[in-house]
Amino acid sequence: MIGEFRSVVLDCPDAKALASFYEELLGMERVIDREDWVALQKPEGGPRVSFQQIDDYNPPQWPGQVVPQQLHIDVTVADMDVAEKQVLALGATDAGYREDDFRVFLDPAGHPFCLVDGS
Repeated sequence: MIGEFRSVVLDCPDAKALASFYEELLGMERVIDREDWVALQKPEGGPRVSFQQIDDYNPPQWPGQVVPQQLHIDVTVADMDVAEKQVLALGATDAGYREDDFRVFLDPAGHPFCLVDGS
């Protein structure tokens, strides 16, 4: 092993706003809170989700590949229908793609993420 996983970093047009979305989605807290960089982590530690503010941000397209998705986050949930309502209320957009065990959404900056059935 060369190192340990620290964080997933998402480029975005507004680091603070996108961090607020993921704070609610993942139940994490801000451990770094600057204008152009915010990092979230569980209180007990573990991997971080970080947000880097980018000038002239160009969001990924999904499912198209003109601008590839580059990465996405899977979020395990106990109840898909309840979780869907919650993420939409937070500002997510339904990407219109579903299978039996997952559904795809876009965060407020256009990054795809999946709700995955954990039952």
